[in-house]
Formats: sequence, C-alpha cells, structure tokens
Amino acid sequence: MASRFNTFIRFSAVAALALVVFSAAPRAALAQAGVTLQDPRAEVDFGKTITFRAVLKSTLPIQQATLFFRSAQETVTHVETVLPAQDGAVSFTYDASLNLIPPFSEIEFWYQATLSDGQTYPSQTVKFFYTDNRFPWREATRANITARWYAQDDSFGAAALDVVAASMLAMQDFIPLSLDAPIYIYVYANPSDLQATLSLGGEGWVGGHATPQAGVALVAIPPNANPAEMQTKIPHELTHILLYRSLGEKYKNLPTWFLEGMASMMEQYANPDYAYALQSAAQKGTLLSFGDLCKSFPPDAGGAYLAYAQSQSFVTYISRTYGVSGLSRLINAYGDGLTCEMGATRALGTPLSQIESRWREDALGQNVAGVALRNLSPFFLLLALALLVPLWGTVDTFILRYRRKHAAAKSK
Repeated sequence: MASRFNTFIRFSAVAALALVVFSAAPRAALAQAGVTLQDPRAEVDFGKTITFRAVLKSTLPIQQATLFFRSAQETVTHVETVLPAQDGAVSFTYDASLNLIPPFSEIEFWYQATLSDGQTYPSQTVKFFYTDNRFPWREATRANITARWYAQDDSFGAAALDVVAASMLAMQDFIPLSLDAPIYIYVYANPSDLQATLSLGGEGWVGGHATPQAGVALVAIPPNANPAEMQTKIPHELTHILLYRSLGEKYKNLPTWFLEGMASMMEQYANPDYAYALQSAAQKGTLLSFGDLCKSFPPDAGGAYLAYAQSQSFVTYISRTYGVSGLSRLINAYGDGLTCEMGATRALGTPLSQIESRWREDALGQNVAGVALRNLSPFFLLLALALLVPLWGTVDTFILRYRRKHAAAKSK
C-alpha cells in the first residue's frame, strides 16, 4: 500500500512538472519573440547618399521588414520597405542629394519586422550625426565645447575655443548659460565651402549658420584672417544656440529682428559698415519697419544686410534704454507667444512702434525737432509753473480791484 502511494506521489509530481513545462513553453517563446539589431550603422557620403545597414535577428522567421528614419529637424518620418537576406542582413540607400537633410543634424533610425507569428515588433533605435565628411576635420575640446577645423594648425582651434570662452563670459548677463549638452563649432576655410554645405541642407545664407537644436554652429574663417573675424562670427552663432538652450521650443516664438539683433549685439567687434547702411537708408527713407521683420528678413542680400544692421542697432538701443532686466522681460514676453507689438508693451510698457520711433530719433537723428521738444518738455513745464504763479497773482489782483470798483459804482 505504501509502495503504491509513493508511486502515485511520484507520478503526480512528474505530471505536475510536465504541465508546468508545457504550459510555460508558449509564453517563453512569446516572450523571446521580437527583433534585435546586429551591427547597425549608417554610411554617409555627405550630400549624396546615406546607406543604412543592419542584421535583423529574431527567434522566428521574418515575413517582412521596414526601415524608419528621421532627422531631429524633420516632422516627417521616412518609411522604406527592406528585404532581409537569408542571414537577416538589410540595406537601404537614401538619396541625400534630392531629399535634403540639414548638415550635422542628428538622425535616428530603427526597424520594424513582422514575424511568422503574425505580430509586428520594433527594434531598438540607433542615432548618428549627418556630418560633413568631405574634409579632414581636426578637433579640440574644452568644457563640453568642441571646435573642428581643417585648414590650420592646433593653435587655430585653441584660438576658437578662447573666443567661445570670452563670448560666454560676455553673454552671462543676458542669457542663461548651459553646457549640459555638447556644443560643436565647425570652422570652414572659405565661404564657398560653407555655402556648398549649407546648400546641400537647403540653406542659402553664407555668412554663418546655427542649428540650435543640435548645438551646432557653422562659420567660414579663412586662414590667416583678421582675429576680429573669428571674434565676430563665432559669438553670433553661439548666441543662437544658448538662447535655444535657455528657452527650448519657445525660442521659435522670438521675432527674427530680436534673435538676430541679440546675436549681432553679442559680436565682440561691431560691423563698421552697419552704421553707413543705416545712415544711407535713413536719408533715402528706405528703413525697414520692425513690424515687417518679426517673421523673417528680406530674401535679397541688400535687404537682409540692412535688416541685420537695423536689428543690431535696435536691440542695442533697447539694452541701453531698458537695461538687462528689460531684455529679459522682452525674451519672456515673446517666448510666451505674444505678438511683436504686445510683447514690447507687456515687457517695456511701450508698444513696439513707439520704441521704434524713439530709436529712429535717438540712433539716426530722425525728427530732430521732436526729440529736442521732448527733451526740453520738463524745462518748459517748470517754466510754465514759474510763470503761472505770478501771473495768477496778477489776475487775482485785477479781479479783486474790478469787484471793488463795481461795488463802489453800485453804491452811488
């Protein structure tokens, strides 16, 4: 009896174990199902092609696969069907000459695979930078800021980083500084190289360019150029990056004249030709309205140059008139999405159009008579008060004499 009982117990235990194993097997297979990437990479031929490669690994056969990719500056995700080889290898070449991607932008890609179980699984996401690899870049890094160049020796990179340090010291009173994420300064040896890079990304301005979201600035500084050129171009583009770091997506709400005016004001050497452009436009009556410069600058080179000159002068005037706190209030007001006119009214207590009129008077000498009258108005008020007191006494005396005379005539 005891022997039969022990046999029954052993049989029950084995059956229970088998039940556990068989019931768990489908769940284990399901848990392991999915797709992973082996050796994912992107091969960049800048301005021409981007080839995405990987080996898709899965415990179940792959029925079909899809590649997804997008840059940080794009709102649309590119979707491409790929055909895995026997070993799961996939490859897709993207034509970057027809479908422009901003240079040095961060691109992320991943795959999605439908397996034999009928389920669709995504892979992990891989990121890389769409770097201009046409040049033999040299590199120097200091405090999470990297300068890259290709036409000079190491002293050139050290000088660029010195300019960045001096610029940030000057900016700290106006813009909150953040080096939590890296900043990259790419220095091209001539404007044509820079223009070629920007045109491959769909941009047309040759003086310099910043991609604030990626923390990347591009400038053109020829070998043996005047140091002032580096001290002008690098601070300008760096200002855009730091303003974006401070505001995040609110950066896009700032008027164009304010963004470019701040960046120009932070240049260590003011452009001497700006003053001539302003005086010439003032005399010809061709100054641009800041209301028209809120969304963008003119597309032509002459109009854009005047817009930069005006913006630099105007923001400098606001800084001198309302101080650092005034600029900070203006940044916050515009960051909150207020219009050009209302943002200035809330931050500075004066509509933008009225501040523009005062700037024209103060910086360009327009309406000189009006400026003189406004400046002398407090003295006119004091003079009027000084004259009013004795005049009122004289009038009061005259009235009193008249009443007495009239009363005397009645009594007769």
